[in-house]
Amino acid sequence: MTETTDHFETIADGVVLQRNVMVPARDGIRLATDIYRPARNGVALTGAFPVILERTPYDKAGTPRTEFSRHDPTPMTRAGLAIYFVRRGYVVIWQDCRGRFASEGHFTKYLSEGEDGYDAMEWIAAQSWCNGRIGTMGLSYAAHTQMAMACLNPPGLACMVVDSGGFSNAYSCGIRQGGAFELKQATWAYNRASEGVAPEIAAAVKAESLHDWFTRMPWSRNRSPIRWNGEYEDYLLEQWQHGTFDDFWKKVGLYAEGYRETFPKIPIAFMSSWLDVYVPSTLDNYTGLKAQGASSLALVMGPWTHGNRSQTVFGDVDFGPRATFDENVAPSWLAYRTSWFDRWLKDSAGGNEEDNARPVQVFIMGGGTGGKTEEGHLDHGGHWIEADEWPLPETSERVLYLNADMSLAPAAGAQSAITYDFDPSDPVPTIGGALTSGEPIFSGGGFDQVEASDFYGCKKPGLPLSARLDVLSFETETLTEDLTVAGPIEVSLWVSSDAADTDFTAKLIDVYPPSRDYPRGYALNITDGIFRCRYRNGFENPQPIAKEEMFRVSITPFATANLFRKGHRLRLDISSSNFPKFDVNPNVFAPEGTSRSRRVARNTVFLGTPPVAEQHGEQRPSLLKLTVIGGKAKPSATA
Repeated sequence: MTETTDHFETIADGVVLQRNVMVPARDGIRLATDIYRPARNGVALTGAFPVILERTPYDKAGTPRTEFSRHDPTPMTRAGLAIYFVRRGYVVIWQDCRGRFASEGHFTKYLSEGEDGYDAMEWIAAQSWCNGRIGTMGLSYAAHTQMAMACLNPPGLACMVVDSGGFSNAYSCGIRQGGAFELKQATWAYNRASEGVAPEIAAAVKAESLHDWFTRMPWSRNRSPIRWNGEYEDYLLEQWQHGTFDDFWKKVGLYAEGYRETFPKIPIAFMSSWLDVYVPSTLDNYTGLKAQGASSLALVMGPWTHGNRSQTVFGDVDFGPRATFDENVAPSWLAYRTSWFDRWLKDSAGGNEEDNARPVQVFIMGGGTGGKTEEGHLDHGGHWIEADEWPLPETSERVLYLNADMSLAPAAGAQSAITYDFDPSDPVPTIGGALTSGEPIFSGGGFDQVEASDFYGCKKPGLPLSARLDVLSFETETLTEDLTVAGPIEVSLWVSSDAADTDFTAKLIDVYPPSRDYPRGYALNITDGIFRCRYRNGFENPQPIAKEEMFRVSITPFATANLFRKGHRLRLDISSSNFPKFDVNPNVFAPEGTSRSRRVARNTVFLGTPPVAEQHGEQRPSLLKLTVIGGKAKPSATA
């Protein structure tokens, strides 16, 4: 049943460590596990304790990059974090994922975490030092491992803290979006492929120029910068080339929404941020589990990039002193988790401020001065609100129409169309946004949508993206009052193309007026999305575009929460690429991620009432749907 060792290391007063206990998985592969236990005089205490578990691919003995706070900026090591919790009466366990660092086996990203996590939980629950109550935590991949394991409802699972990850559906967020492939998977594979391998393999991977390889996409077998590490190239290409939504995407580890009916109804704290890639995953997990009757769910959505909850500047934008998790949501992220585990693993009565907060805490971006801070960043500002649910109460739908005069207006104009050429050899460059794991090619955050040499693929530094002929920019009139957009967003386009396949993209932008600090104003990216047209009849049913076919596509940018101030404008940019955030459509109907040929597509967006709609007696203009909040949500006590 168990495989343990009696060898303990005393690593701090009252704490001993069993290092690299090899916990067996169901197929015999052994997972390296560090177990930190309460002790006296170097001897582990007898008795049973609640357990905190984290499973990670990032080295269970390392130093996580985000374990710090605003007032304690030195990151805690995993050992230091374990010591802290052990002294509060917990057993703490860190485990290397299969095929990573000290664990045995073959690494296939995401797909072993459900079963391996279940087996680890079953093993822990059977130990004499476990009282049968296990809490899990972790950021990013360690959030994915939690949701994967919980899909199988393992023994002992009592509560979770899921931070910036945990796939609800990896096909629609995390690996693919709108049918397109997220190229953070390529940068992650490259950056990780040199870890824990033979020195010659690590050196070979590091010798490759990732910048150059991004000009030679799509990659193929033995033609990539990670060809030196076959298991990483294998899983990356499999995800890239599997474009159709079928059983491949419905596996444990990728598809928590398919397991909601049997998902354990336990307390879960979900956290993410508007400039992170896991906005839909977090919101879908929260709303989906709540709809299944789960209670004691908490949701925190900040303005941050991936896991950077103790900062205020992201990209070129300062969200103000209220932006940090620390001292606004709770004294610190560590204090929040401590309170959560004490409450649900020890039945503590609570009483801390975060225990008494309403279950949904959301940061509304915007409201700053619009000038430059002393550090030279845009002062966009923001504030926290609390609510009892998500989507937020007291919201309504606001519809704006795309018109031929490039307006974004409350009414549709006359029938018209705009045609542009999309050249996959000259894609629209990504300038910030909801991104992670993209270094050294791209990084997330808020930026003026102007080309600059710092952004991969920019060829005309100084020119706004709206100057490109393949970017259609639709703007509202100057706002005469503040407008808070908070919730889901949808862009509905009537389009056609002379190509067999192509993409359409949408980006929502907060346009600041010209000022002394910003003579040309400032076009701040808020959220964006993409849609691959071969999937217009369903992601299970890819079909080439027929000649002269007019059809509707629905682009779903990430939900957001932003205050557009009086005097600003809303802008919606429509195009056909956003690279290197997403792979570029070659405009041919070849199997996904394989085409070595490409062509220029002539793409058309129909405005007003398209002819096909007139034939059916219906008006179907291209439009933007926004969720707009009123003023009735309760401000946070710390706002």
